[in-house]
Amino acid sequence: MIEIDDLTVQFGGVRGLSELTARLPEPVTGLVGPNGAGKTTLINVLSGFVRPTTGRVGIDGQDLSDIAIHKRAAFGIRRTFQNEQVVENLTAADNIHAILDNVPTDGQPRAALIAQALEFVGLAAKGNVLGRDLNAYQRRMLEIARAMVGRPRLIMMDEPGAGLAQHESEHLRDVIRQLHGHCGAQVLLVDHDVDLISATCTATLVLDFGSAIAYGATASVLAEPKVRAAYLGVLEDAT
Repeated sequence: MIEIDDLTVQFGGVRGLSELTARLPEPVTGLVGPNGAGKTTLINVLSGFVRPTTGRVGIDGQDLSDIAIHKRAAFGIRRTFQNEQVVENLTAADNIHAILDNVPTDGQPRAALIAQALEFVGLAAKGNVLGRDLNAYQRRMLEIARAMVGRPRLIMMDEPGAGLAQHESEHLRDVIRQLHGHCGAQVLLVDHDVDLISATCTATLVLDFGSAIAYGATASVLAEPKVRAAYLGVLEDAT
């Protein structure tokens, strides 16, 4: 479970997050809001890239301020990025192998863990292909494969659905829905694609100007007038 208590992040005179408090227990949680709402700031705090000005964040009861940034992957905090971070001169399999140098394997053979991850995301036939020779969607799937090995607790995905063809989006949905059952990780999904959020997330947290404006079951949250106004840009009839 993600635990956020009175979290404030200040960038000079700008507040990226403002006294945010939330409990996020669901296997797949959406994180949505307009540009500048604080979504990326929150996942950067969880990743360790940004230090809170005040407040705390925790995972499964563990205060993350006690875990150095270089130890968070081993603790189980993983993420994918809007711009894929695949190493181009390594094969798909070696991209995953590099992650296994820094996370628990529980004594399992690395080759087996790599094969399982590639199979899960649909890249079983691409293990020996160099990163630079994978297309954009395959690179995105490879990032998910890297995130899911070695006992992840939390996998954060930043705009994984951007620019995908319909069949690619459908496969991505299946992968996200099955991640928790496959590896036990909670998923925090940041995306502007309402259909992707609706299809995969049991609950959704909505941010605006660094504060939470709604949290709950995804369908109910996305139907709220204040969410439609802030996130979807839909002005409600005042009558």
